Amino acid sequence: MIISIGTDHGGVELRVNLVGFLKREGHEVLDHGAFTEESVDYPDYAQLVCNDITAGQAEFGLLICKSGIGMSISANKIPGVRAALVGFDEDAAMTRQHNNSNVLVLPGKHTTNLQAFHRVKAFIGTEFEGGRHARRVDKMEPINRECS
Repeated sequence: MIISIGTDHGGVELRVNLVGFLKREGHEVLDHGAFTEESVDYPDYAQLVCNDITAGQAEFGLLICKSGIGMSISANKIPGVRAALVGFDEDAAMTRQHNNSNVLVLPGKHTTNLQAFHRVKAFIGTEFEGGRHARRVDKMEPINRECS
């Protein structure tokens, strides 16, 4: 599986550990950094990762910033991206099952390496259920429509 990852300065250490974890698990990683803790702009990294998703170069994306909020907002502005800020293992699986999320966002300040490993594994290891959830996911697409 090909996974794209990016972080701002608030998640560099967690990114390094996740890249190692993913490679040990046999995945290919497109690592966009950031590579130092020098202040950078998180929307730039969200764009890089999400471009990999929308171009079909990666199956999933992982984004990290201090709180996860900025990355989540930035990623969800990009058509075709369904990014979920996750703080629990169960939610990592649920957002795949029900929302067909393709980008997992983690809060670097509040996520340990072990928690991140469990959440990423749950996220990439869970299939979208489809059915009634597919109808709902279709309604999330950025088009002009009336609610039904």
